[in-house]
Amino acid sequence: MDMVMFIGVFAFILSVVFFQIRRRHYRDVPITNWPIVGMLPAILQNMSNIHDFTTQLLKNHGGTLMFEGPWFTNSSFIITSDHVNVNHITSKNFSNYGKGPHFNEIFDVLGGGIFNSDFQAWKQERTLLLSLFQRESFKIFLQQTVQKKVENCLVPFLDHASKAGAEVDLQDAFQRFTFDTVCSIAFGHDPNCLPDKFTNLSHFAYEKALLVMEDVAFRRHIIPRFLWKLQQRLQVGLEKKFKEAKDSFEKFLQENIASKREEKISTRKVDDNDTSTHSDLIRVLIEEAAEKGQPIDDKYLRDTAFTLVAGGSGTVSAALSWLFWLVSTHPKVEAKLVQEIKDNCTLIYPSVEELGKLVYLHGAICEALRLYPSIPFDHKCPIKPDILPSGEHVRPNTMILYSLYSMGRMEQIWGDDCLEFKPERWISERGSTIQVPSYKFISFNAGPRSCVGKDITFSEMKMVAVAILRRFHVQVVHGHRVTPRLSVVLSMKHGLKVKVTERCT
Repeated sequence: MDMVMFIGVFAFILSVVFFQIRRRHYRDVPITNWPIVGMLPAILQNMSNIHDFTTQLLKNHGGTLMFEGPWFTNSSFIITSDHVNVNHITSKNFSNYGKGPHFNEIFDVLGGGIFNSDFQAWKQERTLLLSLFQRESFKIFLQQTVQKKVENCLVPFLDHASKAGAEVDLQDAFQRFTFDTVCSIAFGHDPNCLPDKFTNLSHFAYEKALLVMEDVAFRRHIIPRFLWKLQQRLQVGLEKKFKEAKDSFEKFLQENIASKREEKISTRKVDDNDTSTHSDLIRVLIEEAAEKGQPIDDKYLRDTAFTLVAGGSGTVSAALSWLFWLVSTHPKVEAKLVQEIKDNCTLIYPSVEELGKLVYLHGAICEALRLYPSIPFDHKCPIKPDILPSGEHVRPNTMILYSLYSMGRMEQIWGDDCLEFKPERWISERGSTIQVPSYKFISFNAGPRSCVGKDITFSEMKMVAVAILRRFHVQVVHGHRVTPRLSVVLSMKHGLKVKVTERCT
């Protein structure tokens, strides 16, 4: 049977199964493993609500399920929300689990960066990034960069919208803000996607290209591999859009890397504690390599830059969007946050010490990330055969997908009130922050591969939240529908339409 006939038969069977699903009110019955097409119809039927559907499915199956894909497609995998399984995979038996053969195919655009690498290559990349992020000079550079963008663009932008009484898409503003900020940190170049007036918004292709690549990467997890590979080979459908977006973003990266190459590179040794010597990360990498006599090639810089921009843009803007949506729909939480900021922040733009006193804000951010993790799922593959704590036997290269979104909604982890937005959940009786194990609060991953940018994310989110909450009241536009976007980053499908009013002091 040739490929065209196979696809035709496959589509016919899907249509028949869909008809049966509609007749049986599928959502009310257990998931069915159909002949030939496996469990794929259930996923496609519930695609618009996939994360909540998966959560309920996992609850119905004790937290772990073997998903059977269509025959002959090698697309079966284990999905889990069991924190004991996750702890086993990410920590206790960490050495036996890597990204696996399919991860690099799905996320080929990441190249050889830290997200795609495993074992020794991953260790080297993580050590390098941690050494950069932990420098006092970098921490100050980061704070100054974010503060400058907040002061010169984000606050004036919202102030202009407030005075005009206009509706704005706050998620779009956050996407522009974080893209500008991370590019300034990575390249020393601000693309100025977020202006100081909401009427000056222009299309910014590079950030939108990232969104396209994220969307297609998500669908590569659902569509049988042979189908999306065929689309990729023929350059049609989603894979054509992916290539166009990738080419556009590659151009942006190469232009910035070339600009760094053209600058006069100093070979002086950088003192980790000298706060006057730090500059953008790509420049620092080039300088330190030159000092060691080990020039860095453009591919390495490209992969590192892509990792920095992708990891520090969409994830942070998504987290900020969910935070402000949750706060705006919980007036009591908003009132407590505003009061905490008044009590602890004496400066217009708070210092690191003042930010550290905002325990309730920290709890609110953790709650937003628990309910709406920026990366809603991740997956690993075992190198050797293993048995999960839940009892499943796994063979080498079996994909094990764990749902971060579902884990935040499991009663056995968070209690019967797990669906409630309660910053108090993170505060002890003595008023200090409660530390939850990373394999339960999984938003920054767990174990040795915990996110190296966790502290950076919290710092940036707190600075933005303080700047907005102390000046403005954010109200979601009546009737605006908020629902997750189907992507590897959990942003909002329809944006976050709000009206911003100046807060009375």
